[in-house]
Amino acid sequence: MGGVDKVKRQHDQGRLTVRERIDRLIDTTSFHEIGAVSGTGEYDAHGELRHVTPANCIFGRAKIDGRTVVVVGDDFTVRGGSADASISAKPLMAEEMAHDFRLPIIRIIEGSGGGGSVKTIETKGAANLPGGIGGTRWYRFTIENMSQVPVVALGLGSVAGLGAARLAASHYSIMTKTSAMFVAGPPVVKRLGQDLSKQDLGGAEIQTRAGAVDHAVETEEEAFACARRFLSYLPSSVHELPPTLPCTDDPERVEETLMKAVPRSRRQVYKMRPIIEAVVDKGSFFEVAASFGKPVIVGLARLEGRAVMVLASDPFHYGGSWTADACQKVVRWVDFAETFHLPVVYLMDCPGFMIGLDAEKSATIRHGVRAMAAVNQTTVPWCTIILRNAFGVAGVVHQPADRFSIRYAWPSAYWGSLPLEGGIEAAYRADIDAAEDPAAKQKEIEERLNRLRSPFRSAEKFWVEEIIDPRKTRSLLCEFARLAEPLRKVGPPANMTTRP
Repeated sequence: MGGVDKVKRQHDQGRLTVRERIDRLIDTTSFHEIGAVSGTGEYDAHGELRHVTPANCIFGRAKIDGRTVVVVGDDFTVRGGSADASISAKPLMAEEMAHDFRLPIIRIIEGSGGGGSVKTIETKGAANLPGGIGGTRWYRFTIENMSQVPVVALGLGSVAGLGAARLAASHYSIMTKTSAMFVAGPPVVKRLGQDLSKQDLGGAEIQTRAGAVDHAVETEEEAFACARRFLSYLPSSVHELPPTLPCTDDPERVEETLMKAVPRSRRQVYKMRPIIEAVVDKGSFFEVAASFGKPVIVGLARLEGRAVMVLASDPFHYGGSWTADACQKVVRWVDFAETFHLPVVYLMDCPGFMIGLDAEKSATIRHGVRAMAAVNQTTVPWCTIILRNAFGVAGVVHQPADRFSIRYAWPSAYWGSLPLEGGIEAAYRADIDAAEDPAAKQKEIEERLNRLRSPFRSAEKFWVEEIIDPRKTRSLLCEFARLAEPLRKVGPPANMTTRP
């Protein structure tokens, strides 16, 4: 590696070396390294080797839970992971191997991730033109892999420039809370008049809230565990189906708590995550991107051992209204479900798009119709359970258009073009103004309309197929997963574009 002193410095800063990271990520002794002797040699006048600076990229094949994967990692002990000590073919070959052999790839990133340094001008004797001759080939495979194989990226230090791009160009990204990520680091940003520390500029809280990174953990060991678990729900490539695992959780399990999970008062919020945990296989829910787009909860789970994607509303954040970032979150993870053939379960309580000045400034409606397009482009089986609200244009996006999907409603559900609150005042203004007691008149109208829009009235007109006992939810979702299994098709999605 970079020498005893550099390894000690890495340990003194509380970080593992890249080889230690690989060993702890993968199944024991399963790493088959490629290009182990690559580097830059120095020779004497007789052509005898005097010294070798090893390449600061390490990659090879390994196994995780018995399945072959590609692992590629930056060696920060050699020139801080920068291009000065890199062999450009190595990270490219890792991406090519994952692509052509249809294997998941895990990137362990620290430093610039093989990117440039100002010293590169001197060491190479010229300045690189970004992309350059053949340089775009690396970008091609990095992005194309997103539509072919699972890509996981771990940011385990200060990650900048190309390293930041490699971290973001993944299906699932993790960073430790002591790490930081940025396009350019504090010394460069300081020239803009912004004197910031690494954490203030690109720490875990900033990047997870912005949605640039999906998850932040305390330790590197936690990051490795998250990477392994994420991959456990996915096929090795789009040419396979997600694995089904043995299940000991009764698919007919009844949860009495669901009867009171949604409060009778529509103004009262409630916790959605316990509902998710109650209906999926016990302990199987794995949430992703929890700090971004908070009105929508997203995660992977299992139903009778079968992997599914879960979308759920979170009433604790804007009542579950879809904000601009929530819409972006829906687009990304619905695309992900389509890419890897995951049936979608949507536990819905959405009163519509977020409204107000901030919502208009963030172009919520534009992001919202993009979310609608993403849902409509899916071909994977879809099951929606309406727990409470379903209103407005965002309410439309509770199932794909123009194809059959399974839909249920709890007795607590109610829906319409817009919520009564506020709408009554506009639609019945003359009646309210003419009443002796306007407040009492408004309440009378509201009660009358609420009786008319009972979910049971909708069921009479077949606007909703079934109103179910909440305790039957798990049983019906497990049945949905069984019905969905033979419908899933392998191969790349034909009618959509997968984005980082």
